[in-house]
Amino acid sequence: GKYIRRSSVFKAHDEKNVAKVGDKVVIYETRPLSKTKRWKLMEVLGK
Repeated sequence: GKYIRRSSVFKAHDEKNVAKVGDKVVIYETRPLSKTKRWKLMEVLGK
């Protein structure tokens, strides 16, 4: 069989500015915060 790794790019609101580029994070959907931003950061899982 074949193994496929998938990732998606979302614009998420990081209020405390804790996430870095390339981090894996948990986000949740919320009301629209801007034209394209509808997600908020819940926690950073790490690299």
